[in-house]
Amino acid sequence: MTRPLRLLVVDDEPDLRTLYELALLREGYDVDSADSLAQARERLAAQQYSVVITDMRLPDGQGLELLRQLEAEGRPEKTLVITAYGSAENAVEALKAGAFDYLTKPVDLRLFRSAVASAVARQVLPTSPRSGQPGHAATGAAHELGEQADHAHPALARLAGRTQVMQQARALIQRVAGGMAPVLVQGESGTGKELAARAIHEVSARAPQPFVAVNCGAIPEHLLEAEFFGFRKGAFTGANEDRLGFFMAAQGGTLFLDEIGDLPLAMQSKLLRVVQERAVRPIGAVAELPVNVRIVSATHKDLGAEVAQGRFRQDLYYRLNVIQVRMPPLRERVDDLPSLCATLLARISSDAGVSPPPRLSDDALTALAGHAFPGNVRELENLLHRAVAMTGAEWLSATDLGLGDESTGAAVAAQARVNTGVAGGALATARASALVETAGPAGPAATTDAPLPVDLAAHLDQVERDILLRALTAHRFNRTAAGASLGLSLRQMRYRMARLGIQVEQASD
Repeated sequence: MTRPLRLLVVDDEPDLRTLYELALLREGYDVDSADSLAQARERLAAQQYSVVITDMRLPDGQGLELLRQLEAEGRPEKTLVITAYGSAENAVEALKAGAFDYLTKPVDLRLFRSAVASAVARQVLPTSPRSGQPGHAATGAAHELGEQADHAHPALARLAGRTQVMQQARALIQRVAGGMAPVLVQGESGTGKELAARAIHEVSARAPQPFVAVNCGAIPEHLLEAEFFGFRKGAFTGANEDRLGFFMAAQGGTLFLDEIGDLPLAMQSKLLRVVQERAVRPIGAVAELPVNVRIVSATHKDLGAEVAQGRFRQDLYYRLNVIQVRMPPLRERVDDLPSLCATLLARISSDAGVSPPPRLSDDALTALAGHAFPGNVRELENLLHRAVAMTGAEWLSATDLGLGDESTGAAVAAQARVNTGVAGGALATARASALVETAGPAGPAATTDAPLPVDLAAHLDQVERDILLRALTAHRFNRTAAGASLGLSLRQMRYRMARLGIQVEQASD
């Protein structure tokens, strides 16, 4: 007969300790308990546990001290921390200290049992090797961890690059993949934030479960609640059947919230409740449904600045920004260009049925190294894709990439503007467009004497508005055709028109 798993409960309140013990005994676990930090250390010295559940505050110290001790000793126990009700700062501190998960007081026993079950499953089925260095990944071990990541999992290998910043990013992703802590991926457009999010999911034990990616900026505001939480049949006109929202669709897996900074404040409040309570109420439903998802968010914005400006809720920021992974821009990893280009060319050639893949000449690599790459890896991929399609040559030169002649600079920038805008969103479109249209044939250097806009956001919105109006005019105000010419879906086109206040009467689709 299989021996029951043994758990340790640490709490100085006898009634609560007894409540936790009874709940766990009914689930079939063996349970030991301790009422202080010192007694917990004695238990741990004599016995290995599957899971340690500790209160944040104990009579002789902090529960976090126990977490740090387990981490420093390299022990396998997963830890759950019970924090004061509503204390986002405590939750963040616990997760950063290595906690697998946290619970807030008063503890919901249903969530308590679910969190313990998840921790037990993760402890029994470890997903990745532990770092030799306790605490945060050390810079000195970045190369070793990066090499391990490259060979440990294909998802990490897709984050190509040998520079230190990429090795550190892979090492951190590998390290945090095994926990439940929310992760915020930050980086400019085109740096591979979704690749990082997918790597976190695929390296973790949640890999067999769904990975649901959501672009928060592409959903019309009035549809956000229905899309995120789902709805019941008859909840509103057109609700002809029950529908799962993003949270329930990601049940057991990972929910990736891309461009989280674009969520309106009203939706941020509703999202915060789901993150805190781990339950959703579909529109038209009476009861909440428990959800078990790990949230990975991404943004190109500075959320700290957004909080200061009142555009992002501080409490939600604390909940989402527990662990931060930064994806470096291409200009910070120029030494990765040769290997990155080889990887991209191999994939592009394979998709196009071209063999062997073309290679870059010395002048092409030199030209790429001197390029600013405002669109980062996405822009690089676009340049290579176009060169392969247009030339079909075995060797690609700087001219083949559109970087060999200064006179072609404006045309290349214009093409980059469109491609960056398609994949990177309206702000990237407007920024690149404004740069090209003010630079003229001489290129970006010509903008040095031009007056700077007083309100950059308003200026870029106006540039984007002009682009959309030109596209609509060119296609006789057919939004589908105008959007397609800019690489936008009809939904994206409608969203941008609504955001920018473009009213087109009698527009057809």
